[in-house]
Amino acid sequence: MYRLVGLGLACAAVVAVSAQTATLHFTAPKDWIVKPSSSAMRVAQYALPRAAGDAEDGELIVYFFGGQGGSVQANLDRWVGQMEQPDGRSSKAVATTETLTVGGMKVTVLDVSGKYVAEMTPGSQTRYSKPGFRLKAAVVETAGGPYFVKLTGPAKTVERWTAPFATFLKSAVYR
Repeated sequence: MYRLVGLGLACAAVVAVSAQTATLHFTAPKDWIVKPSSSAMRVAQYALPRAAGDAEDGELIVYFFGGQGGSVQANLDRWVGQMEQPDGRSSKAVATTETLTVGGMKVTVLDVSGKYVAEMTPGSQTRYSKPGFRLKAAVVETAGGPYFVKLTGPAKTVERWTAPFATFLKSAVYR
């Protein structure tokens, strides 16, 4: 069962995601705009206001697949594959990863820029084509299974939200 609690547009939002008897909580910045989740696997969804000059907002989604979802490495590889480099290099060659521990949980964070070419919907042949984008994503390994956090948007917008994204991840509490 998935649920969101304590969400409000005017105050810091707290995301609670049920997994068995424990819940993963994050504290989101008050400037992030809570959006209705478009599927049961999206347990939280936000619009991150665009930076000056960018054509669109960023998007942050928290996913939970009931303890499924593949290995950390498989997800990192899939996310890297959603970006192409304008100079033809491999996105894996320019991506960075870091691992941290938050509340006793291992969190692996990916950062890669380029042209966003992810499938528009899972299994679709239609893909995005968004040059100048950046993808920051994380796998939070909990006792109830992994949670996946994905931030995408124009590079300037994602840069604007990089520090709050890190704070969001570091706020994770599983109880």
